[in-house]
Amino acid sequence: MKLKALLAMAAVLLAAFLATGCGGEKAKETANNQTNGEKLKVGFVYIGPVNDAGWTQAHDEARQYLMAQLPYVDASDYVENVPENPTDAERVITQLVEQGNKIIFTTSFGYMDPTIKVAKKYPDVTFLHCSGYQTAPNVGAYFGRMYQVRYLSGLVAGKATKSNLIGYVAAMPIPEVIRGINAFTLGVQKVNPEAKVKVVWTNTWVDPAIEKDAAKALLDEGADVIAQHQDSASPQQAAEEAGKLGIGYNSDMGKIAPKATMTSPVWNWGPYYVDTVKAIKEGTWKSTPTAGSLTYWGGIKEGIVGLAPYRPMVPEDVKQLVEKEQQRIVSGEWDVFNGPIKDQSGAIKVTAGQSLSDDEKLNMNWFVQGVIGSPK
Repeated sequence: MKLKALLAMAAVLLAAFLATGCGGEKAKETANNQTNGEKLKVGFVYIGPVNDAGWTQAHDEARQYLMAQLPYVDASDYVENVPENPTDAERVITQLVEQGNKIIFTTSFGYMDPTIKVAKKYPDVTFLHCSGYQTAPNVGAYFGRMYQVRYLSGLVAGKATKSNLIGYVAAMPIPEVIRGINAFTLGVQKVNPEAKVKVVWTNTWVDPAIEKDAAKALLDEGADVIAQHQDSASPQQAAEEAGKLGIGYNSDMGKIAPKATMTSPVWNWGPYYVDTVKAIKEGTWKSTPTAGSLTYWGGIKEGIVGLAPYRPMVPEDVKQLVEKEQQRIVSGEWDVFNGPIKDQSGAIKVTAGQSLSDDEKLNMNWFVQGVIGSPK
């Protein structure tokens, strides 16, 4: 009987040992990955403040949408105003990892290299970088086909200008911005071949004072419509103060400059963030590029980009034209960068019947005919 008791006790002790050993740890890990208490932490790195009425605000609204749509997600860790230099960006990204975030979205072009560097140290964390082009097994690159909506807003601007000079306050001379300027100009010139688009580079993403001064300089040169690739609404405010018109960006800037801003190309990141986090959680996400060098590149059809509501100064016939052109894009029968397209010198860059590939769009470093300024 004693022998049986000892054997029984040994069996209990062995079971307890196994439960607290690697098998028990796996069971504990499985339990922790369930939604009964501990949430999946998702972090965000922002270039500007969450109330910039522009780029960062659009991402932050999507962050809030993510938490509302997926109750098991805790996306409360975000850091605003993070400089794009390696020291600050790497420090903040690392900090978010150490805080337990298993998915991290870095939302500006200049975070690309720091994201890749930190990701090598943390292979069990998934990183998503916005607007860059480098990927890794645990790093994806995502963006939206904003050029589609830039083209549509160019139709509105081309119809509105009386001076035939449209000012464009631009952030950085990188392919993302150049591509948008070109698409916008193609829209302008489709409805008004005499109109020109003059570009002023600020080399800032969000600096309201500098961006407003750039817009004022363009207005002083005779521009009567101000477009922008900037995160603040200050170019639109400059247009309103001068009694001129504008095309905003990122979010509906007509709420800030209602007498000037006719419409704005806007972002809707929410659906992408929800789908991506779900895919990562379910183990179906892959970093493999699907469009050029991007893991994801959605457009109007996917609901990632669109136009903000028109203001009263936009005529009905212009709205109808934009809708017609939008349907051509969504259907896939036509692309903004279908030929023939000439560069600034008048040389053919895209021949009739041809179209730029995604990779060529993502690496664009030249201006189309009709743009005044240098792409550098």
